[in-house]
Amino acid sequence: MTKATLSNIGQLVRSERKSRGMREVAREIGISPATLSRIETGRLPDLRTFSKLCGWLKIDPAELLGCKIEAKPAALSESSMGVHLRADKNLRPEAAKALTDMILIAREMILDNYGK
Repeated sequence: MTKATLSNIGQLVRSERKSRGMREVAREIGISPATLSRIETGRLPDLRTFSKLCGWLKIDPAELLGCKIEAKPAALSESSMGVHLRADKNLRPEAAKALTDMILIAREMILDNYGK
């Protein structure tokens, strides 16, 4: 089997679609048939479409992009991030805390969806 990459996402989609109709599959993915056609003929998808395709193909986006997401990188913690944000004298402490919390929540959501 060919390695999954962003450059061959159209081939992967076409292969997974098999003999099913383009409209049916596009509806299942949540994109237009025209978008599906463009992707199958080699055009690269936008970020939202890329996300939908990865979900439909059941492929980790990191795999298609050729990168690896570590499960729990030690460098990103509330204390290490908070130190950097609190160092900004123009940022109120409650704003630094809120930003830290948002970043950590976003990171967890990404890991939950793609880091496994």
